[in-house]
Amino acid sequence: MFRNVLGRLVTDTARVHRYVKSAPVIHRLTPTSVSVRSVSDLKDEVQQAFDASLLEFLVCPLSKKPLRYEAETNELINDELGIAYPIIGGIPNMIPQEARLIQKDTDATTTPTQG
Repeated sequence: MFRNVLGRLVTDTARVHRYVKSAPVIHRLTPTSVSVRSVSDLKDEVQQAFDASLLEFLVCPLSKKPLRYEAETNELINDELGIAYPIIGGIPNMIPQEARLIQKDTDATTTPTQG
């Protein structure tokens, strides 16, 4: 049994070694041969549609409150905290550090007057 295993190991190794020698040479990737895409490139492309049925399950990771989808900006909005989470390629980026603070509309009646 040991001879069979050893013989098989030697012949299989020889076959692999022979294949590797005849295989085409794989060139290394250099920084000039790799295309690097930035976030601004992604914004120019057509955005994948966000599946609005996910709003049933998604909540803000900070407040645990439901989110609202804003189609114009392609973001998930937490109105309570004033945070907008971006949707990139149809996938919501729910990392709080990546969220954008949004300006809340203030009425003239709610702002204190100076006098």
